Parts: sequence; C-alpha cells; structure tokens
Amino acid sequence: MAHRNTNILTILILLGLVAGALVGEYGLHDPTGANVDQLQWLKEVGNIVLIRPLKVLIIPLILFSVISGITRIGDPAKLGIVGIATLVYYLATMFTAVTLGACLVTWIAPGVLPSDVQLTLIETSQATAAIEHAPRALSSAWLNILYQIVPVNIFKDMVNGQPLGIIAFAIAFGLAITAGGDKTKAARDICNACFEGLMILVRWVIWLTPIGVFFLVAWTVGKIGFASIKGPLGWYMATVLIGLAVHGFVILPLVLYVFSGKNPYQFMWQMKRALMTAIGTDSSSATLPVTIDAAENEGECSKRAANFVLPLGATVNMDGTALYEAVAVVFLFQLFGIDLDISQLAVVVITATLAAIGAAGIPSAGLVTMVIVITAVNMNLTGSADGPLPIAAIGIIIGVDRILDMCRTAVNVWGDAVGAKIITRIAPD
Repeated sequence: MAHRNTNILTILILLGLVAGALVGEYGLHDPTGANVDQLQWLKEVGNIVLIRPLKVLIIPLILFSVISGITRIGDPAKLGIVGIATLVYYLATMFTAVTLGACLVTWIAPGVLPSDVQLTLIETSQATAAIEHAPRALSSAWLNILYQIVPVNIFKDMVNGQPLGIIAFAIAFGLAITAGGDKTKAARDICNACFEGLMILVRWVIWLTPIGVFFLVAWTVGKIGFASIKGPLGWYMATVLIGLAVHGFVILPLVLYVFSGKNPYQFMWQMKRALMTAIGTDSSSATLPVTIDAAENEGECSKRAANFVLPLGATVNMDGTALYEAVAVVFLFQLFGIDLDISQLAVVVITATLAAIGAAGIPSAGLVTMVIVITAVNMNLTGSADGPLPIAAIGIIIGVDRILDMCRTAVNVWGDAVGAKIITRIAPD
C-alpha cells in the first residue's frame, strides 16, 4: 500500500511539473514582461502551500535527525570515521564538479562574443541587494562559517534559520547523551520519538508537493519564458546544464557504484520524489524532509547514515552550486573580453569549491558566493578587488538564474543522497 501511494505521489509531482511549465509558457508568459508583477500571486500560493510548510519542519528536523543519527551510531570512534568519510566525499565531489564546470565553459566559450557585438551591462535590484551584503574576501566567508559553527545562542540560530550551529550543537548533544548511558536513556528515547513524529508529519506535508510545484513552476516559466534561451545566455545555460547532466548522470553514479556496488540508476529512480521536489522548490533545505523520507523508505539507506549525512549535506554539500559558480564566473569574464589562464582558472576552482560550502543559510546564496569568486579572480589579475570585471555584471545572468537554480538544486540533493547511500556501508542499521 505504501509503495502504491509513493507511485501515485510521484506521478502527481511529475504532472505538476509538466502542467506548470505548459501553463507558464503558453498561458501566462508575456514576452514584453509587462505582466511580471501580476504573476507574483503564483509564487505566493506556491510558498504558502508548499515552501512554508516544508521550511517549518527544517530546523526541528535537522536538530532531532542529527541527534538521532548520533545516538544510533553510538561509538564515538565510529562517528569519527563516518564524519571524516562524509566530509572527504563532500569536498571531493564538489571539487570534481567545479573542475568539470571550469573545463566545459573554457571549451565551449559561451561568453566569447563576435567583435561587432556590443556588451550592455545589466544590473538588477536583486543583484544589487545581494552584492551590498556580500563578503568580498574568502577569509570573510570562512570567518562567517566559523561563527556559525560555534554559536553563542542556539535558540537565536534556530530563529534565524542558521543550520551549521544547530548541527554542531546536535552532534555535541548527541555524543553527550550517548556517553551518559542509562542516565540519559530517557533523553535518547525522547529525541528518537520526536524524530519519528516529525517524519510522520513530513509524510503528510509532502502530499501538498504536486500543488505547490505546479504554482512555483508556472510562476518561473511565466516570468522568464523559454524564448530567453537564445544567444550567449542560451549557450551559457546549455553549458551549465551539460555540466550538471555529466556530473549527475555520470560522475556521481560512477562514484556510487565504485564505493557501494549498488546500481546507481536504480537508486536515482528510488530518490525521484526528492529530486522532483528539489526542482519544484528550488531549495535543498526545503527538500530535506522529503530527501530523508525517500532515502530511508525507498532508497534503503540506513537511518544512521541518512539522519547524519543528509542534514549536513543540505547545509554544506553543493555540487551543483559549485559547478554553476565556475561556469558563471568564467562566462562573465569571457563576456568582458578577459581570457583566464590556467592559474586564474585554478583560483576559480579552489575558491568556488570553498565558497559553495558557505552558501547555505545566506540569502541569495548563489550571488553571494559568486561575488567572492569574482573578487578572488580580480585580485589575482590586478591585485585589487575592483578589477576588470565589475561585480554588477552578475545582473546579466539574473534573468535566467531561476531555471538553472532548479536544476543545480536537484544535483545538490542527488549528491547528498549518493553520500548517504555510500555511508550506509560504514554505518548500517
């Protein structure tokens, strides 16, 4: 019965995605852009129906799932092995993704314009708002991450939706109540019971997914339209999508097969609910409740692995985002007639990998991390943050970013799921 319900839900989500795209393109899109404000209600309905119910579950789910995962792992030595393996996997796959993106954008060269084409700098309020609050140096981004990992007030972090501090606290608290033995058994039982209760609530909420996905996709396509996919922006989008496809359908499946021996495409099919939800919601964090549920019940991941790896991955593992950062930054430099040599591409690869880790929990995360990468390359070129590529150039790609964000979010979630499946071998139930 549960398997049948899952199949029905999957079909409904797929119908929501397709119907939303068709309605947005053929029923709502205005090439002149005059109706953009009128479409806002679609986004608001999608937020109320799906995004807000999912987001209200994120913080308690992160807290109790990590505590539950830690208590199930039990042995601190084994936790150390699981933690190190998880972080190595995350860093390795992100580095691979960003290297792939840098190679593709250099080879395809979507931003190299004919000599008779004049570049027009576009700046949007969205880009400007993000730029004003963006750290310009990688050291500032890392300091921000360290402050998040070592919080002063865990309840303030919960209110502000900063997951790194909550994860750090949950790991420490989980170790403490595990070390307490019989004295803290009641606390372990309460945390495990809270987690199971939250998962029941998650299963109720995910039945809203088809409706929410329909409204969100209709808003996205109605606002942007498929006609925007042409010229240099079209080639830029194609480069990102090719990179995401190679990473998602070739590299991550190969990694999964090598380290787990499992059929990666069968596992991808088992995770289809989470992947489609990621496309519709455009948020790894909002998809987290669905990812955990699908990983445990359909993907056959252990609760120990899923409860520890997936919340951490939704915060720090951003394969799709890292790849996108590399393509976007090199594309913008190409548009401005600046060819990056191998050393400058290395700066892009390293900086994008590290900056992507700090993207979670920051408004307009992709824009913020892109500012860091552009600044690093400018410094390498001229020794000044205000180098040959103006930060406002980000505005050129804002218009089509939503479609790419949907796709790279799916790759982010898929990377998390692959990690949970691999770690299941180390921490089985």
